[in-house]
Formats: sequence, C-alpha cells, structure tokens
Amino acid sequence: MANSKVLSGLGIGLAATLALSGCSGAADDGTVTLQMVESLTNPARTELLETLIDEFEQENAGIEVELISPPTDQADQKIQQMLQSGTGVDVLEVRDLTVGPFSTNGWLADMGPEFEGWKGWDALTDNAKNVATAGGKTYFIPYGFYGISLFYRTDLVEEAGFDGAPASWEDLLEQASAIQDPEANTYGYAFRGGTNGYSNAALVIEAYVADDLDLENAYRLKNGDSMFSAPEALDAMDLYLDLFEQASPPSSVAWGYPEMVEGFSNGSTAFLLQDPEVIAAVEQSTAITGEQWTTAPILVGPSGTAIQPLATAGWGVAEASEHQAESAKLIQFLSEGDASIRFTEGNSLVPILNGGDEAEFYKTGAWESYLTMNENPETYITAVQPRGVAWWTEWADKADSELQQVLIGQLTTKELLASWDAYWTEKWAAE
Repeated sequence: MANSKVLSGLGIGLAATLALSGCSGAADDGTVTLQMVESLTNPARTELLETLIDEFEQENAGIEVELISPPTDQADQKIQQMLQSGTGVDVLEVRDLTVGPFSTNGWLADMGPEFEGWKGWDALTDNAKNVATAGGKTYFIPYGFYGISLFYRTDLVEEAGFDGAPASWEDLLEQASAIQDPEANTYGYAFRGGTNGYSNAALVIEAYVADDLDLENAYRLKNGDSMFSAPEALDAMDLYLDLFEQASPPSSVAWGYPEMVEGFSNGSTAFLLQDPEVIAAVEQSTAITGEQWTTAPILVGPSGTAIQPLATAGWGVAEASEHQAESAKLIQFLSEGDASIRFTEGNSLVPILNGGDEAEFYKTGAWESYLTMNENPETYITAVQPRGVAWWTEWADKADSELQQVLIGQLTTKELLASWDAYWTEKWAAE
C-alpha cells in the first residue's frame, strides 16, 4: 500500500500511543491522516479494505488513512478504550451490538449534517436507510447485513445415514450426536460457549417461542413479558445444553467466533451456525473441499418456524475526531457503487445497494440457503433484537458469564432463565 498501514495485535497499543502523542491529524503539508479501526478483523477482509482505502487515497489527494486491525475478540474493547481516551480514532467500525453503548456515552458523531445531500442515499435499500437513520440520528452507515444459516458437512451427514441437513433444532441434536466421534477427532457441533455465546442461546429460544414473539423487540413476547419467561424457553435451553454435552468438543466451552469458525474450517466439526461472511472464510480452507460442505436455512423450533435476527454493522465517526468531514468522505466512498459491491461480495454479506442481491454471486452454492429463507418469510421470520439499548454490552457480559456457569454445572438452565428474565424485566420497567 502507498499510504495506508495496518496495525494489529500488540501494535494497537503503539498506535494509541502515537495518536495520543500527536502523531495523527494534519501534517505540515496540509495532509490529513485519518485513523480507522475495524472490529471484525480477518486477513482477507483487511487486505480488501486496504485495497479500497488505497483507491480512496488516490481519488482524494491530501487524505491518508491508517488502518488499525486488532484481533476480533479484543477489537470492541480496544475501540472503546480509544473512544474513552478522546483521541486516536476518526473512523470506526460500529456494530448493532455497540451503537447503543457508544452513542449513549457520546462517543459517536451524528453524521447527519455531513451526509445531507449525499447522492448515495437513493441507492441504499430500505433496510440500509432505516438502520442509518435510526432514532433520527446517523451514527453509522451499514456496509452490509448478516443472516444466520447452518453450515454443514454434506459428506458426514450422508455417512451418518441422513438424507439431508437438519431442519430443526431437534434434528440438529440427533445428527450432531450421531456424527460425534471424539476418538476420530470428529465432533458434531461447533458450540459457542465463549465470547457472545449468549447470542446462539437466544437463537434457539427465539425459535421455540417464535409464534408468540414481538417482532419489533425479539426479546419480548407479544404479551409484554420477556421471552425468557416462556415455558418453551426452558425446553430450548435444555436441548441446547444437550447439544453441548452430547455433540460438541469439550473445549468449545470457551469458543468464540474465531474458534468455532476454525473448528468447522479445519474439518473437525460437522455443523456451525454463523453469518454469511463465514462463506468466504470456509472457501479458503485447505482441510475441506467445496464438495464437502454447504449451508442450510436457520433451524426451526417445534412450531416449524424460526426467527432470523436482522443484524448489521458499518462505519461511523468518533465524536472527538477533528476531521469529521474527511471521515464522512471516506465512509461515503466505501458505501457507494463498486467499492460497496466488492466489500459485500468479498465478505459474503447481504448488500446495502438496491439490486445488489440480484448479482449471480448470490444465486449459487452456499448462498442458496439465504435465497430459500428470503423466499419463505412466513417460516424464517425476520425480527429485530433490542441490540441498540444502552445496556447491551452489560447484558452480553452478564449473559456470557451465566451461560458459562450452566456449561460447567454451576447453574441450572431454569436458574439461568430466571436471571435473564429478571434482568430484562427490570431494565424495561426502568425505561
């Protein structure tokens, strides 16, 4: 790269130090240096982002971009530390999991004024516009959308005597248990017991209470109670615990995103629930071939329906940035035309541009399950989880900790659900 550089791992500490000592901003020659921090880092993604940044720099003389790429499991914490310091970051990756806490603390700029009159608005899908202007503020522009599907080993499913992929959570438990063979280093399911493990626990609960769920707040039932209070939630969590104990690697008690994706990519697990961005990661695997895996729709509950959470992330600007206009210009570049298309396809994301999903890229192979879900919205029901609340980070920490206690036998599933129900009931009552 000509002007951009990547700072990763321990290097982020150096990056922050340099920023605090005044090494960012405008140079004597008038060049503005933007510090950009990504969250969902992986090598192929970072390389693509570097290429797009190079192109932006070539079109915008006088603006240079330093890309900071911390490890994924540490990234949001590192970004928060940089935002708290009030310096060292201009453009940052904002996730639907972090926009609530970051904006509540006053760390994100409302980009509305900078984006007034932006020609790119008309090209955005309705979902992208709604996310970008939530609550009357523009805290980030989404770069794509995520949707959960089931990655599965076609060969292992066939060898175990099954005709096709699991359709329900009960099917998954049956197939994963049948495939499980620790002596052969073959495990059924890439369980997420570590960071953000609660998110998959929420998926199974939502599938079990789907018919009674408030689709505008997918942690709440139509009667106003939390979904964790429903009797079906206990059935869901009991099955989920069985999935861990009977059909997952013991080490998955601590697995986060990198470990569960690696567990599937290296051929040791047969099933993985993940976002479409993982398609690109698995395609790069040398341990399994393209003929050995594909994806299937998200798993349904007892009523034959499932909840597909609307999940997204994008680019925002730090409130403390001294270069908000230049930062907005970079985000606009990444959100338009060819740059946006290349980023979404390169990371296997649902696109933000109208007509983007009509590209041939989205019609074949592992993407077919997403088309199936889009064509059957009465079965795979889109809902909005309350990820934008100010306490979401607090909730995630609590939920992960208590799920771990269940997995190691220190808490029962009934006690877990009672705790989660009390937490959300109290939070909503205080609003």
